[in-house]
Amino acid sequence: MAWIALIIAGVLEVCWASGLKYSEGFTKPIPTVFTIVTMMGSFWLLALAMRTIPLGTAYAIWTGIGAVGAVIFGIVMLGEAASIGRLIAICMILGGIILLKLFSPA
Repeated sequence: MAWIALIIAGVLEVCWASGLKYSEGFTKPIPTVFTIVTMMGSFWLLALAMRTIPLGTAYAIWTGIGAVGAVIFGIVMLGEAASIGRLIAICMILGGIILLKLFSPA
């Protein structure tokens, strides 16, 4: 259950990071509310996951999911560059996430 909470927390991190972009500095009400709600959900689920998963593992995976998701969102939805360097970086982050999961005691 902790790993499911952590994955959902990571997805919600992508949501709130994307919401930040659309809130335009918290000047647009609907994206601002979306950002705050998804941020709260993300932090709550991260805290829930940390009851079982070690701090370093949980935090690294949470931020890794957020980073990879934000880059993919930027490429797909915002037309950001999909350079070979960025794609390699995504693969490296994903590799780290997988290794952390494999070697986690929880």
